[in-house]
Amino acid sequence: MIVVVGGTGRLGGRVVSDLVERGETVRVVARHAPVGGPGGGPGAFVAADVREPDTLEQALDGATVVVSAVHGMDPASGESPAVVDRDGNRNLISAARRAGARIVLVSVVGADRDHPMELFRMKSDAERFLRNGPMDWTVVRASAFAETWADVIRSTTNRKGVPKVFGRGQNPINFVTVDDVAAAVTRAAADPDLRGEVIEVGGPDNLTMEQFARLVTGQPAVGHIPRAALRVMGIALAPFRPGPARLIRTALVQDGVDLTFDPRGSRARHPWLPCTPVGAVLGSSPMPELQ
Repeated sequence: MIVVVGGTGRLGGRVVSDLVERGETVRVVARHAPVGGPGGGPGAFVAADVREPDTLEQALDGATVVVSAVHGMDPASGESPAVVDRDGNRNLISAARRAGARIVLVSVVGADRDHPMELFRMKSDAERFLRNGPMDWTVVRASAFAETWADVIRSTTNRKGVPKVFGRGQNPINFVTVDDVAAAVTRAAADPDLRGEVIEVGGPDNLTMEQFARLVTGQPAVGHIPRAALRVMGIALAPFRPGPARLIRTALVQDGVDLTFDPRGSRARHPWLPCTPVGAVLGSSPMPELQ
């Protein structure tokens, strides 16, 4: 049985559906039941929380594979990467090993203990913890989820349809579709021959936020929230809206660090990896050319 933890989220839900289509027996684990209740989607549902180790033993009972699709970057959750992506994953990895299960950890391309983004540091810590044990793991690293950032862009769009981007919006970023990441995670969960592998999945295009915003909205005009304003907002919101404040601080760093990715090397090692242009999923206008 394959247990997908975080199985009601955008990525986890897709992984669950893909695994069920393959004929796998799947258990969905999350803090809250999926929309429509425990029977509202594929797979049996069990409530558990990676922040609470005592809830994990029953949730993972009988598991042969455990997929960690959790993350602490949801602005609405009030959680943090330190609590979920580092500490929560440590709890989950330990519980999965006690259950004798193989582990698939979803991480990020560029995860590093010295990265300026908290999420990347916490994912790196989880990877190190995972590797400090038996060779019972596969890591799937993904670049930025196109659908998630499209939601952010749409949330900043005014009544005239003009979106705003955080900062200068000139830094190229690799975006990947959730379906492509789900395909990699599903393959890793179903194929034990991939144990010990780090699989990196990204899209074929590195786009600036300006280009991405035009792609999402179809509008040639793009507004900007100045970096100075972002710094103030990230500090001012932190005490009472930590989730949005964290997202703002992340966007500020994202505006300047190298977040490009070339998927050709990963696809040469794993030819089955999809590489879908984000414009095929989100586009309302032709794919913009990089300047």
